[in-house]
Order: sequence, then C-alpha cells, then structure tokens
Amino acid sequence: MIRISTIFIALCMVLVSISVGIVLYSLAGLPASECAVVTLAVLTVLILYNAVSMRVRGRSTAEGQIADLSRGVADLARQVSDFGRRLAAAESKIVQANSAASNRTQSGLESALGEINELGGLVKQLAAMVAAHDDMLTALPSVASAPAIEPAPPARPADREALARAISATPAVIRTTASSARSQHDAQTLATIKNAIEANGVDLFLQPIVTLPQRKVRYYEAMTRLRNAGGAYLAADAFIPAAESADLMGKLDNTVLSRCVQVLQRLHARNKDAGLFCNIAMASLGNPETFRQCRDILEANRAFASSLILEFKYATLRGLGITESEHLAALAKLGCRFSVDHVTTLRIEPRELADRGVRFIKAPASLLLDPKQSSTSDIHPADMSDLLGRFGIDLIAERIEDEKTVVDLLDYNVRFGQGFLFAVPRPLRQEAADEPADKAKPRASGAAGTNTPGGAIKTEHSPRMTGNAALARRSGDAA
Repeated sequence: MIRISTIFIALCMVLVSISVGIVLYSLAGLPASECAVVTLAVLTVLILYNAVSMRVRGRSTAEGQIADLSRGVADLARQVSDFGRRLAAAESKIVQANSAASNRTQSGLESALGEINELGGLVKQLAAMVAAHDDMLTALPSVASAPAIEPAPPARPADREALARAISATPAVIRTTASSARSQHDAQTLATIKNAIEANGVDLFLQPIVTLPQRKVRYYEAMTRLRNAGGAYLAADAFIPAAESADLMGKLDNTVLSRCVQVLQRLHARNKDAGLFCNIAMASLGNPETFRQCRDILEANRAFASSLILEFKYATLRGLGITESEHLAALAKLGCRFSVDHVTTLRIEPRELADRGVRFIKAPASLLLDPKQSSTSDIHPADMSDLLGRFGIDLIAERIEDEKTVVDLLDYNVRFGQGFLFAVPRPLRQEAADEPADKAKPRASGAAGTNTPGGAIKTEHSPRMTGNAALARRSGDAA
C-alpha cells in the first residue's frame, strides 16, 4: 500500500511539472529548452517538499509512540508498587497470625506445666506421708510380744469414695486458691484505678527526647503511673490489662490527656517549641462517648494541639476500623500530630502512615542496629531516617542505654534519641500545676528523692544506669 501511494505521488509530481512546462511553452512562448529547465526545477521542488513533509510527519508519529510507551511504563510501575504494597500487607498479617498462634501455644504450655508442677508437689507430699507411715510401722513392737489388739474395722465403701473424691479434688482446690488470689489482686488494681480517676491521682513521669548528637532536650514523653494503697507506683503493664477489662481505659486516657495539657501550658510559658508525647489506647478511639470528651479537651486547648503528640501502638494503628479511622481523622483536623511506637519490624509503609497524620516513629535502637533487618526489610536501616523524612516523618531511636549505641546511630542519620542514657523517667508531682515544667532540671547530686528548684520533678535512682549513663543523663538535662 505504501509503495502504490508513493508511485502515485511521483506520477502526480511528474504530471504537474510537465503541465507547467507545456503551459509556459504554449502560452508564454518560451523556448523548449527553457521550458524543460523550468519543468525540472518544479519537479525538484515538489520532490523536496514531499521528502520534508514525510520526515516531519514521521517524527510526530514517533513522538506520539514514545509518549504512549512512557505512559505504559508509568502504569506498569504503579501496578508493581501496588502489588508490592499488597504483598507486604499480606506478609505482615501472616507474621501477626504466626506470632498470635505462638503466644497461644506458649500460654497453653505454661498452664500445662503449672498443673504438672502442682501434681508433682502432691505426689511428693503423698510420698512423704507414706514414708512417715512406714517409719511408724517399723517402730511398732512385733506381733508376738504385743498385746492382743482388735483389728480396726474395714473402711466402708462410702468412706473410700469420700477419700478418693478428696484426693482428686486437691489440684482443683489449689487452682481455685490461685485463681482467687489473682482475682483479689485484680480487684485491688481495679480499685486503685477507680480511685486514681475519681481523685485525680494519676501521676505523670516525664522522660526527655533529645536531639542527636547535640543531646538538647526537644520533646518529653508522659508516662502514666498509679499509686496503690501502699504508696508504691504501678507501671503501665501492671494496670492497663485490668483497666481494659473493666472498660476504664477511656476515662484514664482522658484524665492523662487533661494532665498533659496542663503540663504543656507550663512548658510553653518558657519554650514555645516544646512538645509532649501522650499515649492513647485503642479503646479511647473506638468509644464514641470517650472520644467526644477527648475531642472537647483538645478543642478547648486548640492552641496546644500541634505540640501535643498523641502516641499509638503500631499494631493498633494498622488495625483501625472505620469508626476509629474517622475519629483519628477528626483529631488530625484539630491540628494534632501522631506518633507510633512498639515497632517490631522495619517493613513499614511511610506513605500510609503520613496520610493518617503520623509525624513520628519510635523504633528501638537494637532493632535499627540489628544486622538481620537489612536482609528482611525492603530498605537498609541506615536509609530509614532519610526515607521517612521524605514523607515528613521523624525517626526516634528509643531504649538507648550506652554510648556505643549513640555512635552507631549517628552513622544512620538518626536525629532524635530517648533512653536511660540521657535521663530516666522522673515523676511529675501535683505541685507541677503551679510551676512551669521547664524548671524541672535535676541538681548535680542525683540522689533519690532530691527536689528540683521548681519542686516539679524529683530525681529517681535507676539501678540499670551505670556511671557513664548517669553522667550522660546530667549532661543531657543541662543541655
């Protein structure tokens, strides 16, 4: 088809040029030689015009094909990234399912081992009783020299059945006693939680988050502690299960949130850039009534919303339902920023977290420095901080306890750090409502129970800290 069209165009150009020569010869009266020259010139011009037009048309066609090819490549890359994201999500679900199954198996084994230990103790007691009876029988005089003794009447069947039931019921009695002791402990913990909520007896422990390598305090994390009837502090893992089972986590989180807002007010009196991390549970997002109270607190203190970083567990944020997601979006509209902790793997999706409003990710320093993570994750841990930074997320390395870890983290371009090396969590006393929290700087002595100049934070000795860690803690606080 192309060849026929080309031949047709060539014939047309020849005919046109010949026609021009004939017109000039017949009408203008030019000589035949000059008409022939003009005919050749016209033919040459037509050939050049055809060649140039075909080249321009071919170039435009090639550009269109290249544009279509580039769009196809972009669509293919987008589909590949989507498949990779889905594959990562499926792998994370499989890992979570395997970990849950292993936890259930481990708990079943532990309960079975506990029952076996109880049965072993009963067998030992029975063996001791049998040995004592044998000793008593050996110490008795022989039958010939002993006086005649009437044999004891044989045990009745009812007595034998009662004895058998008593022996079989012994492990159940022991288990019942243990369960009653646990129930009593849970009841005491629950009473402590209710008293703390009603009497505003929730204590906050503050631990600073410092910049690296300057070690200047940039943020604080508020850790919740409850004081029991004996005056001892209960850590979060000691009262959170009981609070969740009694549906008190929402009220507890709102109480802590109110205290955090008060602390932020005092912090901003001295430093407008100070921020405070506050932990929030899944129950607070899922309960509409609790969330309404939480939103009212934040709306009433909207000026501090950007400085109050709400912190969630990574698994909690990945498992949000429709209601929780809507509530999280409502908090983001108020200007709140979010953080995730309890990160157990570096296979994370920064774009998804950034879309939800996450601006901080806390990862243990041991996880970032683990050589196995470079082979199991999609990116080397040394590039994780830069990758998160492209999406507006800051990486915070937590649980730092020695100087070597800090040196290794500097090679990974980590900007923030948290741990016992810089400072231990210190209790914020009730008098903190009357003094700025920025005045909470420890004295040089570092003894347990030493009050700070403002009376807001008192130093607490930690047996886990070495001499170097204590020196680093004091230097970090002074910064």
